[in-house]
Amino acid sequence: MGNNREDLAWEEVSTEHIIQDEWIDFRRSAYRLPDGNVFEPYYSFSRRDYVVVVASDCDGNYLCVRQFRQGIREVTTEFPAGGLERPDGKEYRADGEDACSEDALAAAKRELLEETGYSSCDWTHLITIPSNATIADNYAYVYMAKNCRKVGGQALDETEFLNVELHTEQEIEELIRTGGFQQAVHVMAWLLAKEERVTT
Repeated sequence: MGNNREDLAWEEVSTEHIIQDEWIDFRRSAYRLPDGNVFEPYYSFSRRDYVVVVASDCDGNYLCVRQFRQGIREVTTEFPAGGLERPDGKEYRADGEDACSEDALAAAKRELLEETGYSSCDWTHLITIPSNATIADNYAYVYMAKNCRKVGGQALDETEFLNVELHTEQEIEELIRTGGFQQAVHVMAWLLAKEERVTT
């Protein structure tokens, strides 16, 4: 198998904060590799942690939202989701700290209610996983909410424009298969929720 070295960590030699405002900390860094060579530039960023909720109503239909996603410039179908709020108003943690963020389950309940008007008393944490471990330091907290009931209307942020849709399990499977369900973490959330339903 060749080199079996265990010390694979890169050492950060220097970092320049190219953009550091309330929305993002976008960095250009130099790293010393395990063989001693220095590689630069390496670009990475900090954004806030977020939640994804696989939510189903009392009839077994799944709550999805339709909204425009700027990265791919398309309207997508996905699960309710949103960022953990911070008291300092920033959209990312500073220098690796994460103690000041909103509780993840509280954020999941809030986002489900705000985006869909539904609420649930039956929550399961499925996974906490890096959003994009290659270039970002934020995490996705994935939950399943069952027996959701409509308790009010939407309470959207000023930049949120989304429609709520109910889909059967078969419809979500078809959306994923045909490329209509385009958020990778949301597809992972769906697979984990399916597995959870089978084992419980």
